[in-house]
Amino acid sequence: MEKVLNSKESLALITSMIREAKKEAAGDGSFQLLLWGWVVAFCNLGHFTLAKAGFEQPYIIWLLIVPAIIWSFAHEWNNRKKSRIKTHLDQFLGQLWIGVFAAMCIVLAFMPALDFRHNPIMLLLAAVGVFATGSIIRVKMVQAGGMILAFGAIIAFLLPVNDQYLAGGIAMILGYLVPGYYLKNQKS
Repeated sequence: MEKVLNSKESLALITSMIREAKKEAAGDGSFQLLLWGWVVAFCNLGHFTLAKAGFEQPYIIWLLIVPAIIWSFAHEWNNRKKSRIKTHLDQFLGQLWIGVFAAMCIVLAFMPALDFRHNPIMLLLAAVGVFATGSIIRVKMVQAGGMILAFGAIIAFLLPVNDQYLAGGIAMILGYLVPGYYLKNQKS
């Protein structure tokens, strides 16, 4: 025989289910923020450092993105197979980031047309994704990360191309890594 819940127990159960759905929708968001925060910050700062040191091909450091893409997709693939609950939020977040990734690929394909001033645009695209994610999962620290990335883009637009990599690295640390570690600590 099923137990009949009183109103207080019903409210507690509903609240618990909403909290679980929110966690499930956020997924392991800290993994993606931390992976991409570290990789892109390292590449930006590495590019900046190599260029300042006079290295002829400072962009070579960006090849680190290739294994990060593979790792990121493999991680998401495994998580989706293990996921117990698939919500509209999960689908929306996945589609949002696929759109952001596609837009970033288009920007990268047209780097010469942009006179290699693509970094601020990449920061803006990341800002949209991070801010929207923070709004959907209702985590103000993640929303703040999106705003920091947008502010970093504004600063980068005002800088010479090589200095944009320094701004990009700092923006990634503050806009991806800080919220990523925040989410990771909330999950624990």
